[in-house]
Amino acid sequence: MHRGPTAGSTRTIGWRTWLFATLGTAALIVPAVTAGAASAETTWLCKPGLAQDPCEANEETTVELGNNSSSVEQAQPASNPPIDCFYVYPTVSKQSTTNSNLNIEPEETETAIDQASRFSQQCKVYAPMYPQLTLHALEHEVITQEAETKAYLGVLGAFTEYMAKYNDGRGFVLIGHSQGALMLKQLIKEKIDLYPAMRDQLVSAVLLGGNVLVPKGGIVGGDFQSIPACQTAAQTHCVVAYSSFLKEPPSVSDFGRVISSLLGATTIEQQDDDEVLCVNPAISVQGEGAGPLLRYESTTPLPGFPPPSGPTVSTPWVSMPGQYTGECKHVDGASWLQLNYVGRAGDPREMVTEPLGPEWGTHLQDVNVALGNLVGMTALQSATYQAETAPPASPVLTAVPAPAPVLAPAALAPATAPAITAAALTSRRLRVGPKATAVAAERAPIGTAFHLTLSAAASLQIAITQAAPGLRHGRSCVAPTNELKRVHAERCTRTLTLATLTRGEPKGADSVPFSGRIGQRALSAGAYQAVLSASDAAGDSRPVTLGFVVVGG
Repeated sequence: MHRGPTAGSTRTIGWRTWLFATLGTAALIVPAVTAGAASAETTWLCKPGLAQDPCEANEETTVELGNNSSSVEQAQPASNPPIDCFYVYPTVSKQSTTNSNLNIEPEETETAIDQASRFSQQCKVYAPMYPQLTLHALEHEVITQEAETKAYLGVLGAFTEYMAKYNDGRGFVLIGHSQGALMLKQLIKEKIDLYPAMRDQLVSAVLLGGNVLVPKGGIVGGDFQSIPACQTAAQTHCVVAYSSFLKEPPSVSDFGRVISSLLGATTIEQQDDDEVLCVNPAISVQGEGAGPLLRYESTTPLPGFPPPSGPTVSTPWVSMPGQYTGECKHVDGASWLQLNYVGRAGDPREMVTEPLGPEWGTHLQDVNVALGNLVGMTALQSATYQAETAPPASPVLTAVPAPAPVLAPAALAPATAPAITAAALTSRRLRVGPKATAVAAERAPIGTAFHLTLSAAASLQIAITQAAPGLRHGRSCVAPTNELKRVHAERCTRTLTLATLTRGEPKGADSVPFSGRIGQRALSAGAYQAVLSASDAAGDSRPVTLGFVVVGG
């Protein structure tokens, strides 16, 4: 469990640099890599089959509530999960060199337990040792481009070995925090973002505390040209990124702002055009509002640091539900995951603090404050990925409970509103087809297809929607205006309905092809949602929402 120093601690300097390098995306300029440069055999911290694998550690958890009651939650690694996770740990090495060696030490082991082990419930976890920039190098400012390149080549070589020896065509999730997130950000730029086959295998990337940049109000562009921000919890081939704070980041902040003293040089164009990406893991569909954070903490302290405060528990993990909510905020050039305390008065559980100061926010808690949400999101993304890669003839359906049937004479109007009892997409990632999708008539050639089951014959509406940037005006989120920009109105996200497709559908299972066009107009590359609803004389069904991404090419 990661904690900062007490007031006046002599370890403040170490903690102020711990978990992050002065290595920045702009500074991480890696020269062309020869085949031999990344060919050394990898030392694996976590890998299926290791005799001592910290990523398959005991996950028994004490669930602490704010009223002093508790229970025990049992969890364990999956026996044969369908996807992999490739994890790169943050700055933890206490070695006295600029780059660490590849000896597995207690700091790496405990950090892998803290941040990566619970993902083993959903994926096979691979975590390489790499010659990271050490705390010594950061504190003494002895970092060189050669040292940065050495660290990155260690990660690149391990990923290359993983893909060649162990991946076997499986989907994978990339997970990194701080220095680890920066390493993976560079890896994505070089080896995944520009290559469709690799993007297809990328289930998602979880890059926390690494200031991933996107255009202001946008979800794709900036650091990555083809990989968007995740817009739903089940969306695949996308990025989850944020930096967490208890309040708005100060004007000079290490995270949450495009200009950062830790992230290297930033151009004026980047400052004007980009912002730090925030994807809220606590809500199922990105937009306004907060959601409950599922905080999980290891009860074993890092070597040399004090144990956690709060009630004493006997399990290796403790969770603290109902303590914080998370909400993406966009104010005055800053973008961050706001942690809102919602616990009751007298709550005995350990609070989240900012031990490194307000410019760091709650960087040390980026992973664990939302670990349950992130693992749950990985489960949903894995299910989507399995549906995407399954044969089209057998789409995986999302079940939706239907109301109990009510019998009525055939001559009368139906007594019960129709229900969509299952819905799925053949593919949630598509290229636009060459022909139009009919808005209300015959069906067109497909880029994907909506599969659904209706409890009764009904009129089906499929609303195609997309998130768009907005500014707060009172309680409303409206299109940006010059006046609102002048008063620095809070950023928000609007939902635009681009079109609604209408079909008369029979009772039972059916499919609606969708070419990626609204009439003749092609959807541009980006993330969208389809909201399915059905209606007849008896009323309207509950809507069902499916996310999908249109890609170029």
